[in-house]
Amino acid sequence: MKKLLSILAILTLAFGFGSFASAQSTGNTKVVYHIDDAESQGLKGLRNIRNHLDVAPQTTIIVVTHANGVDIMMEGAKDKKNNVEYAPLVGALKSRGVKFEVCEITLKNRNLKKDQFTLDADFTPSGVVRVADLQYKDGFGYIKP
Repeated sequence: MKKLLSILAILTLAFGFGSFASAQSTGNTKVVYHIDDAESQGLKGLRNIRNHLDVAPQTTIIVVTHANGVDIMMEGAKDKKNNVEYAPLVGALKSRGVKFEVCEITLKNRNLKKDQFTLDADFTPSGVVRVADLQYKDGFGYIKP
């Protein structure tokens, strides 16, 4: 009888762990893209996000910008090397469900105002704290283009 109970306990545990792993793998992937320098990461990051969604359209993506990375979200901003305007790229990604957040500490430090940013921008009190919380508390994967 003890042997039978032991086998049942092992099977229950194995089935439980298998169900848990299966449930985790069927959920949508969640990713935070961290951009802190528009010049080196802006265009590349936006293209990475587009490619990401082309392959995995159900992915939840939040882009957190701070420091010089907020420049991709500014009205009329362009990639300096290629003279490509960021706003249409951001707008296209926003229409696919991507959320873009701008660090308010950066606004204060750089003396910027919220009305200098595209309508696609949301704001977060601290970009660095937001990235950490998304990873630790919310289980987002981290990508820095």
